[in-house]
Formats: sequence, structure tokens, C-alpha cells
Amino acid sequence: MIKKKFLLDNIKTLFYALIIAIIIRSLLIQPFYIPSSSMEPTLLVGDRIFVTKYSYGYSKNSFPFSPPILNKRIFFSKPERGDVVVFKTPADNRTDYIKRLIGLPGDSIQFIDSNLYINNSEIIKSVISKNDKIYCGTKTIDVFTFQEKLPNGKSHISVYLKNFTFQDSDIFKIPENHYFFLGDNRDCSKDSRFLSSVGYVHKDNLVGKAQFIFFSSDKLIGSFFTFWKWHKSIRLNRFLKKIN
Repeated sequence: MIKKKFLLDNIKTLFYALIIAIIIRSLLIQPFYIPSSSMEPTLLVGDRIFVTKYSYGYSKNSFPFSPPILNKRIFFSKPERGDVVVFKTPADNRTDYIKRLIGLPGDSIQFIDSNLYINNSEIIKSVISKNDKIYCGTKTIDVFTFQEKLPNGKSHISVYLKNFTFQDSDIFKIPENHYFFLGDNRDCSKDSRFLSSVGYVHKDNLVGKAQFIFFSSDKLIGSFFTFWKWHKSIRLNRFLKKIN
């Protein structure tokens, strides 16, 4: 009888812990792992970040597996241009992407001679470095590094291949209740420029705002299990780094 009660008590404890974890993950904060180089140098492969779920209100995509419990976004707070945002891709409403918010509803976005234009105004890029190397997948690429300043005054780092592969585009006219996202690694990012796979992102697909990095390790040097390489693979300088 004592063993049975002990077992039931443990099951109850685990159940309550699971419910609390789901509530925290759904309504407050959720960890994410960065698997690609599309946001370098802001986010590196192997960064682990915290995303606040309450920043833009809640939709069905705030919850695990996106259950159809909300038919619209509630407590909606508009994201700001320049935010780094996790969202569900419109292609399947399931895959999590993380990009920088560049275009708001009603905006016109265009690339002309590799320069970004928002509502017919060029976004000024200030050169930081002409000799940086970053990853694009498993390859290392040579890039120009710039500081871009958006119309609302927010600044961020972006990088472009030296031959500026994405030079000109049609005009992207952002529909009502939709947003336009770009990766900071401009020539190595599948983002809103690719209408068939990402395109314009509806506000209900927003998951949350990326806030800071809580852990980071370079998987090309070693994994969690190769503890003898931790001194080389763990990036201590990125711990608790705020995401701008």
C-alpha cells in the first residue's frame, strides 16, 4: 500500500511539473536552438536563446503543436521594426524560423544594386569591416560587414557576400496584418524574399521575441558528449548576451 501511494505521489508530481512547464513555455518564455547560419553574426549555429512568448500576445502558435484553440491572436502587441523574431513559416505553419523584422504592414521593400529600400528610401549601411569571414552552412564565406540603421532608429549588423549575389528585386508590397523578415546573413538566408517558401508572415504566425543567448557552443569543435573539448567548444563570451 505504501509503495502504491509512493508511486501515485510521484506520478502526480511529474504531472504537475509537466503542466507548469507547458504553461511557462506557452505563455512566458521558451528556449530555442539556432541550427543555421542565416542570422550570423548576430546569432551563431550552436547558440541557445530565450524567446519571450508574451511580447506580441498569443495565438495557437504560442502552444506546443499549435492546437486550434485560438482562431485569432489575443492581447496583440505590435512588433517593432528591427526585432529578432521567431515565427512559424507560412509554408507549413509548423517550422520555426528566426529572422529580423524589416517590413511592416503596408510597407514597400525592394533591393536595388544590393541596397535595401524601405518605402523608396535607401537604408544607409556603414562599413564596419571588409575582411570578415562567416559561415554559410558548412562553408566559410568572405563578407563585407555593415551597420544598418532602420527608419525607427534601430541599428543592427548585417553581412553581404563580396560579390553581392542578391542585387535587384521586384517590389515587395506587404499586405495588411503581415510582416517581412530578412536574415542578417543576407546572401545566405531563406526569408521573406522567397515568396514560395517563406514570403509574408501573418501576425498569427509570430511565436515570440528573441531576447538573449543563455548558452552557446561550437558543434564543429565538439559536442556535449566530448567533454574533453568543452574548453574549446563552449563560447563563454556569448553567455547572457542580449540580442539586438
